[in-house]
Order: sequence, then structure tokens, then C-alpha cells
Amino acid sequence: MNPERRARILATLGPASSTPEQIRALVDAGANVFRLNFSHGSHEDHAERYRIIRQIEQDVGRPIGILMDLQGPKLRVGKIAGGKVVLQPGQAFRLGLDPAEGSAQRANLPHPEIFAALEDGTDLLLDDGKLRLRVERHGPDFAETTVVVGGPLSDRKGVNVPGVILPISPLTPKDRADLSFGLSLGVDWVALSFVQRPEDIVEARGLIGDQAWIMAKLEKPAAIEHLDAIIDQADGIMVARGDLGVELPPQRVPVLQQRIVRHARAAGKPVVVATQMLESMITAPVPTRAEASDVATAVYSGADAVMLSAESASGQYPVEAVTIMANIIREVEADPSWRANLDATHSPAEANIPDAICCALRRVAGLLEPAATVAYTASGFSALRASRERPTTPILALTPEQRTARRLALAWGVRPVHFPEQLRESSEMIRCATNAAEQSGLAQAGDTLIVIAGLPFGRSGSTNLLHIAQVPPAGGRQP
Repeated sequence: MNPERRARILATLGPASSTPEQIRALVDAGANVFRLNFSHGSHEDHAERYRIIRQIEQDVGRPIGILMDLQGPKLRVGKIAGGKVVLQPGQAFRLGLDPAEGSAQRANLPHPEIFAALEDGTDLLLDDGKLRLRVERHGPDFAETTVVVGGPLSDRKGVNVPGVILPISPLTPKDRADLSFGLSLGVDWVALSFVQRPEDIVEARGLIGDQAWIMAKLEKPAAIEHLDAIIDQADGIMVARGDLGVELPPQRVPVLQQRIVRHARAAGKPVVVATQMLESMITAPVPTRAEASDVATAVYSGADAVMLSAESASGQYPVEAVTIMANIIREVEADPSWRANLDATHSPAEANIPDAICCALRRVAGLLEPAATVAYTASGFSALRASRERPTTPILALTPEQRTARRLALAWGVRPVHFPEQLRESSEMIRCATNAAEQSGLAQAGDTLIVIAGLPFGRSGSTNLLHIAQVPPAGGRQP
């Protein structure tokens, strides 16, 4: 991992990236975390990819995070007679629970929860927003609509209900089975689809507990109305721009992306910008200039990570996509205006001890220009709190918990190191911190380090120590 690169890369695995050789090439190109998309593939497929990642993790000697992405509820129309009909603008069209095959006048919509949440005048979007219907009249088992934007409608196309909170759990029976399987493997993050309100995160937390961190995918406009409450409940946030863009005008998506990143950064929660970042590289060896600018915009805004979907999962150039994404990140982070923008968008500290310590960390780093910040952390809190400051130094996170190290692989500027030695005294911690910084190549004899931790060791959220240390000469003693 190049210590100069602060933003991380989340790469999706799939048919184009499933062998040990392919996955190792993605790691060497710069992938920090891998996404297992449970909308596709069998449990056996994901288990084999998980096994390969853990073997590569041992080979490269650094933690690699694994995120499982749950499919979530998929609202779809039923079968259409003949496979397809064409809807004309202005015509009447009925949606209902009747399971009979659809026609040019009606279609099955086997989701009573949609009808329960509708209001007259509500718009329904079909096939990723290509068709738009307006509800004229509805009941508990039907909706009479007028076609606003027509076009072909075929079997099993998706349905979106923008601006309406649907009384649906984000966890379907399939999701619950997938979740149980993923947790048994030992995934580090669970991405929760179809999040509409903070209660959705609470429901998932009841099943997941502390076995993994939860990433809320913001893909429903309703979620934006509860943005801060969702961020408060989740461990991380994903800006799922593809689905979000179906239910919102395209001009609103960039504005919401910036807002979500800003709020997640203020809360100190890792935030990922996802979907169509290098979309043309599914079939081309280089991205468009607009796509390169899109990735750069996310990096300039201070996002923790940027994500590749089909580009690395099923595209023709998965390694090239990761390589180019890493190069874009490095180029942006070499621009002086990148640092100026991070400083300008920095969130003020709150009146508590962890904030005070990390606020001091940022100020000391700016004054002394140390080689690195070392955060000793069991839960990951100290490292995330340091990352929130977006300091000028790399953050070396020493943790006795391997699962914490893997989770932190997604966090901005954090280089996690699994450090199984149990420490009892702060002097031991300083010694270990200087040794680890030197061994990792972040520091050498005589360099200054900032060390933060929580005392007593092992208590989550107790960051209360800041120490300035120097790396001693070989055979020397810690000053």
C-alpha cells in the first residue's frame, strides 16, 4: 500500500476477478477492500472469493477488508404476456395484485405495501426510471395510473416509488439467509440496501451485533430526510448514486453527494462514493475524461473511498480500472488545493476529550510535520477519530484485534496493523509505536511521531492521550 495515497479503493469481485491471480493483481494495483455483491453469485462463489482474499492477505502481510453487499427488497412487476408491451403517453394503465400475465392495459405488482403507501398524484417509475406513471386512484390492492412517459415494458422490470417511505424491512428472507452466511465467513462490513430511516439500521444491528460494521447505502430520497440520524446509527455510509439517481433529477445527485460526504466526515464515519465512477472501462482500457474528473471530485471532497462495481466485477479491464483509479487519487492528493480544500471543509471539534485530543493532533501535525501519527486502538475509535481530522500525516493504526484492522482498511489515511501484543503501560505503547512506524517504512531514526490512545487500554471511545515521541537510533533508548 502506497503510504502517500489517503483515499481508499473498494473493488467489487465477480466473473472477471475471481481467481487468485486476478484478485492478487487487484491488490497489487491498489485495492484496499473487496465487495462481495450478494445480488449475484452463489454462496459457494462468495466463500471461495473470501478464502482467496484471506490467503492473499497473509501473502502480502497487511489487512484487507471484505464488504458483503445485501441485495435488499427488489420491487418488480410480474410477467407480461408475450414478454413485452409498449405503453403510450396519456393512456390508462392499471397495477394490481392480480397474478395474471400483464398486457398493454394492466400488470401485476405483487407488493401490497406499495399500494398501502401510495397517495393520489404519486409518480411511479418503472425500468430504472425509463417509464413514469402517475397515480390517479388507488386502493389496498390496485392503482389506476396515467402513463406520463411511455416506452417498452417487459417482464420483471423494477418499480421505484420516489418520495414515499415504504413500510418494508430492508432485510428480505434472502438477505437474512445471505447475512447469516456472510457473518459465518467473517466479513468485516455489511452494506445494507434500501435504507429509508434509522430504524432500518437498528433492525440490522439486532442481527449483526458486533460481528461486522454496518454501511448504510443511501439510495432512497427518503433516507436523505433522515440523513444525520442514519449516519449516527451506521458505522459507515455509501453514496449509492445509481439508485439515488433513478428517483431524483440527475442535477440533484452531485449536490446530495457533497452533502452526504460532508455530514459523514463531520461525524467521523467512513464514506464511500459509488456507482459508474469509471463505467466506460467495462469495455474500454481508459476512462473518459469526465469519469476521471468524477473520481477526482470525490477525492477532493475528502471521501474515504471510491468504489468500482462492474468495472472490476465483470469488465474487460479490471486491473487497469483499479490502477487508473489509484493514479487519479495520487494525482489529486499531490495538488496543494486538495489539502487546502480539506482544511476549508474541516468540521469543528466538540467539547469532549476525544475531540480535544484529536484537535490537538491536527494542530501539532501542522506545526511539527511529524513522519506519522500512531493510533493504538482496540475498537478502531481512536484511528477513526484521527482520520476524521484528515491530518497531514499517515495514520498507523496498531490494534490487537484482527477484525478491527480489517475494518479500518476502508478509512481515509489509515494504515492498519494487527498487533497482537497486549500492552499494559503507556511506555510499552510508545516503544511499540516507534518500532512499528520504523518497520512500516513510515519513519526512521530521529523522526518525530504523534501517538494517541485511550487509557486504560481496551476501553472503546476513550481517546485521552497524546504523546510526541522520537524514533530512537538503532540500539538506542526511547527519549
